[in-house]
Amino acid sequence: MSTELILASVIFVSIGLILSGVFVLTRFIGPKNENSEIKNSVYESGITNPVGNTNIRFSVKFYLVAISFLLFDVEIVFMFPWAVNVAELGYYGLVKMFIFMGLLFAGLIYIYKKKALSWD
Repeated sequence: MSTELILASVIFVSIGLILSGVFVLTRFIGPKNENSEIKNSVYESGITNPVGNTNIRFSVKFYLVAISFLLFDVEIVFMFPWAVNVAELGYYGLVKMFIFMGLLFAGLIYIYKKKALSWD
């Protein structure tokens, strides 16, 4: 066995033991308020008495907003390196980018047909 592997194993096991020890210590040292009414109450965004049920259905527009975010924002992560190296990639890279842009355009048509772009 190499010394690097042994050292990595020792560090990994040491970190695991230290973290386990910290979790056990916090269980014994930390405050214990299991029956506290305030601890078990619901608190979300400043609202202490929520109204309604949490098992409601969300509109598909939330999903479509996420798709539009992926289409219009994250695509830049893939397009910028292509634009930097477009001369080196040649026609093969150009064809691949047209395929990628076609898939993005298909997604744009999908969210347009679902009327996610209309803000009512």
